[in-house]
Amino acid sequence: MKHLLIDCDPGHDDALAIMAALANPESFNILGITTIGGNQTLKKVTENAKNILSFLNAKVPLAAGQAGPLVKPLQTAPEAHGDSGMDGPYFDGADYPIASTNGVQFLAEKIRTSKDKVTLVALGPLTNIALLIKNYPELLPQINEISLMGGGIHHGNQTSLAEFNIYVDPDAAEIVFQSGLPIIMSGLDVTEKAEITVAEINQLKNQGKVSQLAYELLSFYNQSGRQFGFINSPIHDLCAVVYLLKPELFKGSYADIHVITDDSTARGLTYGDFRRIAPESKNTLVLEDVDRVGFVEVLKEALVRLDE
Repeated sequence: MKHLLIDCDPGHDDALAIMAALANPESFNILGITTIGGNQTLKKVTENAKNILSFLNAKVPLAAGQAGPLVKPLQTAPEAHGDSGMDGPYFDGADYPIASTNGVQFLAEKIRTSKDKVTLVALGPLTNIALLIKNYPELLPQINEISLMGGGIHHGNQTSLAEFNIYVDPDAAEIVFQSGLPIIMSGLDVTEKAEITVAEINQLKNQGKVSQLAYELLSFYNQSGRQFGFINSPIHDLCAVVYLLKPELFKGSYADIHVITDDSTARGLTYGDFRRIAPESKNTLVLEDVDRVGFVEVLKEALVRLDE
C-alpha cells in the first residue's frame, strides 16, 4: 500500500491519472490532491479537479496550491488542452469541497500527520513541491519518493529542448531534482511511447459512465495532438501513476538530474549525469521505455473498475 499525495494541473492526462489511482484502492491510499497553475490558470485547473472528483463520487480532500511559478510568469497551454484546460466533456458544475488552507500547507499537514511515509505524485509544474521542500525540510524523511511527469533527456515539447512542466517553472524543478529525495522521472523519453491508439480510444465509447468520460477526454486530446504530429495519444501523466502500480512495465536508468533555469534558449532543459561513477548522487530513475500494451491495459482495467 502506497500513501499518495497527488499534485496536478488537470489536464486530460491528469484526469486519467487520477482515475487510475482512484480505481486501485488496494494499492493506493490517496491522502489528498492539490492543484497548481500550469496547463491553465489555477482557477481553471482547480475547477477541473473538482469536476473530475465530483463525477467519480470521490471522497479525497482537495486543496488549491500556487497560482504560478516561483520566479517566472505563468505560461499556460490552451493550444494543447483547450481554453478550460480540459476541453471535450461537459460537466454540470457540481460542487466539490475544497480545503481552506493553501496547497503547500495542506501537503505539509498531510505528511506530518501520516503514520506512514508518503509518495508524492507530481503531474504539473513543480512549484508546490519545491515550496514544500524548502519550507518544511523537517518533513523530507517522511517522503518515500516522488513520481513525477516532466522533462526529457533527448528532446522537449514546449521548445526543442524543454518539456512543458519543467519549462513553466525550471527553478522549482531544479530544487526538486536536487533535493536528494528518490525520484522517478516520467519524461518525454518514455511518455511519448505510452500511447493509446485511435482504435483503443474508440473502444471506450458507450462502455460505461466513466469509460465514456475517458473516451470524450481522449477524443479531444487526440485531435489536439494532431497539430503536434501525433496520430495516437501519449498519456503523459498516467505514466507517473502506472509506474507505482506496475513498475515491471517500465525500463530506465539512474542519473543525477539538473535543470537549466535561466532565460536562454535552453530554459527548462533537463540533463543528467549517467556516468557509472558520478560526483553527485544518482537519485533519479529516468524512465526510458514502457510496455505500451500493458500500460493501456492498466487504464482499461481502471475504467472497468470505476464503471462497476
